[in-house]
Amino acid sequence: MSEPITHAIIGNLREDYFITPAGEAHVRVLGGNAVHAAAGARLWTDGVAVVSRVGSNYPKPWLDQIKARGLDVSHVKVLAEPHDTRTFYAYLSHEERQDTDPTSHFARIGQPLPRELIDYEASTIGQESRDKFSPLAVRPSDLSEAILDARAVHLAPMDFMTHRTVPETLRRAGVRYVTLDPSVRYMQPSFHHDLRYIVSGLDAFLPSEMEVRAYFRDDLTDMWEAAATFGALGARIVVVKLGPRGQYVYETDSGRQWHVPAYACVVRDVTGAGDAYCGGFLVGLSQTGDPVESALRGAISASIVIEGLGALYALDSTPGLAQARLKSLREAVRRI
Repeated sequence: MSEPITHAIIGNLREDYFITPAGEAHVRVLGGNAVHAAAGARLWTDGVAVVSRVGSNYPKPWLDQIKARGLDVSHVKVLAEPHDTRTFYAYLSHEERQDTDPTSHFARIGQPLPRELIDYEASTIGQESRDKFSPLAVRPSDLSEAILDARAVHLAPMDFMTHRTVPETLRRAGVRYVTLDPSVRYMQPSFHHDLRYIVSGLDAFLPSEMEVRAYFRDDLTDMWEAAATFGALGARIVVVKLGPRGQYVYETDSGRQWHVPAYACVVRDVTGAGDAYCGGFLVGLSQTGDPVESALRGAISASIVIEGLGALYALDSTPGLAQARLKSLREAVRRI
């Protein structure tokens, strides 16, 4: 009998093609925000499940790899027809990433364009639709009883319609904690009247600084003001992820604010750092109910993920490493 699911990650499983800041090309490797977030959660607990949709052409050995690392993939729906899960990105530095025009990026490093990317455009086309699920978008009917019985669920960046409909389904089922990381596709000024339907009722809303800036544009004056605005839309906790500068953590009811620094480490690949953060945060919130303790666990998950290469790298980390880093970082938290 499989262990009960306590935490679930809803997101994408992808086929990654990427170029590191050092100019190393990696072609057709396991990726996706769902597996990065699940790895970040799995560092702290058992019983973590991945909920996603893939086409019939998605490599089954990849699902087997994920399962072998202690993650439940029985809630990944394999569709009868093939679907495109390619994602391309190139890092110019650890802080600057570009997601389009693979031809020029492979030329920049003196390599031919992989044939799999000849017709590539983008990986998130259609996520901003207000009335239509894309084929690989998780929808309420995909949520099994086991997922609805979980204690905590995180939604990684996906379609607007997934984020609009799934959280309410989870809350009605009695899921104790629901957190969400938005998609930059709808974090735009044109969605000012729609965002409240996603944010309202969330236990934590976890945008990146880039997404906050994309949403407010010239109206942004202060990150704390932005966090308070999201809190007023109905999120109990708002975290603005700042990459190497850490995170701003805002508690709506009390108005308390904290800065949680990033854990200093040797960075190899920042892919999935924000997703891993959200996975660690979810477990922290479920286990402690405390915004700062949740943010600390998120920061540690991110630090372990970025030290290596690959979506599952973190799950090979030394036993006890996460707890040791947690104790060290806790002393650096600053109340604002």
